[in-house]
Amino acid sequence: MDQDLLYEAYRRMSRIRQFEETTKGLLLNGELYGAFHTSTGQEASIVGSCLALEESDYMVGTHRSHGHPIGKNANIRGLMAELMGRKDGVNQGKGGSMHLSDFSVGSLGETSIVGSGLPVATGAGLGSKMQQNGKVTLCFFGDGASNEGTFHESLNIASIWDLPVVYLCENNGYGELTEWRKVVASDSIAGRAVAYNMPGEIVDGQDFVAVYEAVTRAVQRARAGEGPSLVETRTYRYENHAVGLLNESYREASEIADWRENKDPLNLFRARAGELGLDTSILDTIDAEIAAEVESAVEYGRQSPEPDPEESFTHVFTEPVEIRR
Repeated sequence: MDQDLLYEAYRRMSRIRQFEETTKGLLLNGELYGAFHTSTGQEASIVGSCLALEESDYMVGTHRSHGHPIGKNANIRGLMAELMGRKDGVNQGKGGSMHLSDFSVGSLGETSIVGSGLPVATGAGLGSKMQQNGKVTLCFFGDGASNEGTFHESLNIASIWDLPVVYLCENNGYGELTEWRKVVASDSIAGRAVAYNMPGEIVDGQDFVAVYEAVTRAVQRARAGEGPSLVETRTYRYENHAVGLLNESYREASEIADWRENKDPLNLFRARAGELGLDTSILDTIDAEIAAEVESAVEYGRQSPEPDPEESFTHVFTEPVEIRR
């Protein structure tokens, strides 16, 4: 694989990890507010998928989506300001943790409604086909969303119309607090692809190279007009469903420790550095550069002004009614 690509892969994975570790600290210190769902542990799944795209391609995230726009190369200053609810955020401080979007890098956004991104991505794929613009849409969703009606409806219509969409299920083992095997009748999410006459593939979500190669095949197929694919990455989230959620009795501490110690995507990438022809000292330099970048983003967010109250009535679907005081 191209060395520049591999170094960029590590840069984006490190950026996601450090961004989320920093923002978790800000949340616990009271600088951020609201529900906060991290993707720490899923970096290879995210970056391996996003780097298989062209810069102009589209990406749709989930409620657990700080990492996805970073994987698509969004500027973290705007993301940080958004999490702080500031005017210079990517959505003017109105979206927050579960509603990030950055059209400049093809990140069409995400919402807190599980499975809601699937029809959005399918619509983007339809738009690309009608416009004949050659763009592919990558749709992230979780194992929980695979049980939603939107999953089945979206994959069915995408297959019928040969839409250029790659459906990427990040199976991190749990839908909120429930183990996925207890609520999914099949042995895999990818196995459901056969019902929609499209390829389905399971891949090790902690292995950047494996994810990149699998998603690249799906992207090439979509761009060639051969229709959608379903890829399931087997990955893991280190943190609880949401930061600060008290109940974590649904999984064993030993399980979390095993994934952290033996299956961490950044450590696995580093362990293969020699095999991939990479210099670990350059990886160390990248980590240091990202640390400074994240620190700068925090300061940028803190310095950004808060939106004026009147801005509550902008970027809405209708004109606001007159407010009489």
